[in-house]
Amino acid sequence: MTAQRIVYTGARTLALEPAETAPPQAGQVRVDVAFTGICGTDLHIYHGDMDGRVKPPGVIGHEMSGRVAEVGPGVTDWQPGDHVTVMPLTSCGQCPACLAGHGHICHRLVFLGIDAAGSLQNSWTVPAGTLVRLPRQLPLDHAALVEPIAVAVHDVRRARIEPGEQALVVGGGPIGLLIALVARRGEADVLVVEPDPNRRAVAESLGLATLDPGAEDPAEGVALWSRGAGAAVAFEVSGAAAGVTTAVDALATRGRMVQVAIHTGPREVNLHRFFWRELTLLGARLYQRADFEQAVSLLAEGAIPAADLISRVEPLGRCSQAFHALESGAGGMKILIDCRAEGTEAR
Repeated sequence: MTAQRIVYTGARTLALEPAETAPPQAGQVRVDVAFTGICGTDLHIYHGDMDGRVKPPGVIGHEMSGRVAEVGPGVTDWQPGDHVTVMPLTSCGQCPACLAGHGHICHRLVFLGIDAAGSLQNSWTVPAGTLVRLPRQLPLDHAALVEPIAVAVHDVRRARIEPGEQALVVGGGPIGLLIALVARRGEADVLVVEPDPNRRAVAESLGLATLDPGAEDPAEGVALWSRGAGAAVAFEVSGAAAGVTTAVDALATRGRMVQVAIHTGPREVNLHRFFWRELTLLGARLYQRADFEQAVSLLAEGAIPAADLISRVEPLGRCSQAFHALESGAGGMKILIDCRAEGTEAR
């Protein structure tokens, strides 16, 4: 069978190409990809910022949903037709991180869609151990959000939020809003700081309180919201220097800052404030299988309003246009690529 795939060939260049589909080898599963979401990491790749890892030409994409098409020799847990998503991490099992139980931050981690072929294609062959089962009743377009929801679940778990605590989310993009929703699910009092009016409008439509840092001093706004105490937790999701400052300055005594965004260079951090208020800085990277499974449960029970977060769906052949829309800000919250090959929609 001849499939199609999107190939990243260099900065700001994507090509739609045919690809031959081979049977899966031992321990592998071939998946008919249904939908793939475009995220901030994909944009970094598209801009040429990750060519050291994504060696052009390469197939990118990792937020996905689909159905099992074929199983390789020795695979017994999966059958053709099973609805699945992929936790796109393969670890070595031997480095210090893996031996300590932290395989998701393996020293030799292979991230599918970055270090190896990803999901922007009709047919994707992956190790069977990366599959995560989806309930049949969960729409496959909604299920493409499992991976970013798992990011949010992991971030909130790292923060150890207690019911009733005040959580500040600095940055109201897709991950920021998902963090806010997961934190609210844990009965936190949540405030989202976001300068973009369209993103604030989406947050408010989901019942989240927002603050516009362009119209109100963030320190004053947080002080008013927290009755002068400051936030117990601040998630820095903006990736901007000003966002780091806002997150640090907003924290209450012994507050926790969770660094979520990827910063392209070093940032100044007010370490005196960390000393003075005995603050804690936590890194949060990727996710573990338990985070993926919880993300599936949250979606299946309707705790995450997926339909409100998916702004548009484009066919595989319009992938370049989708990337242009996302980088321009015209793409809304989350753009999905419909990766289904002709004739697979009803299967």
